[in-house]
Amino acid sequence: MKAFVPQLVYIEPRALDYPLGRELKEKFEKMGLEIRETTSHNQVRGIPGDNELQQYRNAKSTLVVGVRKTLKFDTSKPSAEYAIPLATGCMGHCHYCYLQTTLGSKPYIRTYVNLDEIFEQAQKYMDERKPEITRFEAACTSDIVGIDHLTHALKKTIEFFGQSEYGQLRFVTKYHHVDHLLDAKHNGKTRFRFSVNARYVIKNFEPGTSSFDERLEAARKVAQSGYPLGFIVAPIYIHEGWREGYHELFERLSHSLEGIDLTGLSFELIQHRFTKPAKNVIQKRYPKSKLEMDEEKRKYKWGRYGIGKYVYQTDEAKDLEGTIRGYIHSFFPEAEIQYFT
Repeated sequence: MKAFVPQLVYIEPRALDYPLGRELKEKFEKMGLEIRETTSHNQVRGIPGDNELQQYRNAKSTLVVGVRKTLKFDTSKPSAEYAIPLATGCMGHCHYCYLQTTLGSKPYIRTYVNLDEIFEQAQKYMDERKPEITRFEAACTSDIVGIDHLTHALKKTIEFFGQSEYGQLRFVTKYHHVDHLLDAKHNGKTRFRFSVNARYVIKNFEPGTSSFDERLEAARKVAQSGYPLGFIVAPIYIHEGWREGYHELFERLSHSLEGIDLTGLSFELIQHRFTKPAKNVIQKRYPKSKLEMDEEKRKYKWGRYGIGKYVYQTDEAKDLEGTIRGYIHSFFPEAEIQYFT
């Protein structure tokens, strides 16, 4: 899996008022990439494509360099108190991803260059809650690791939290391009998590992401660099042979991490879910997907803002949770399972 390089770059004029904006423009010019101007990262027009599907695929390889104007951070339960907005959008093509609907008609990737303003706001949130620790999630609306070899915004954020007294950073990734992050001065304040899954799920529903083995190799490097390590198993998906598939996942995970200090290892477990709007979008964008989204087989669960989602029936969810927890206790008896949802 090669590191992401955008096919097309848009830059907001205001982004050039910031050192990172100027640095990225110079970098992309040297790389010979096509650069266009856009008045706003929220209003990017002219992404090529003869139809909606082509435009969607081209948008996934388009990077927009902009200024984050909204500095009120969203909440990010259950993994953290707040989402820190470093980027929006992802180059991956995971069929089940909730960004399919939350980003709607703006699936292009945005990176924000006003980092000092974002850090200032994060500091305000920490000051409000001290002496409690405030956790910030950096991967709510993007896979930030997937673009950070270009921007180094995540690396700067890791070092910002490394110097903080009451802040912690968390993010999750499906990419293995972590080498530039290994020497960051994190001081144990950043939890580096990898998204992992059964072979069936990765093969059928996660195109455009690093392979399982590449993620495991990156996880070893990260743990050896002293980062607190975690894994998110998501979405936990019922398929033929799912018990064996998830057992093999934890077996391979265990073998790959042999000899590594796993103190503080964490797991987060998320069952597959979908909304009606998401189903419509997914079927349009990935018409040949094998993803099972039959409302009749699912249980309807009310969510935030009155938007409901379809999850597994209660008995199925209990079976999934019990099985996966059992595997984790067997292979990683000291690990913390933070939640199942």
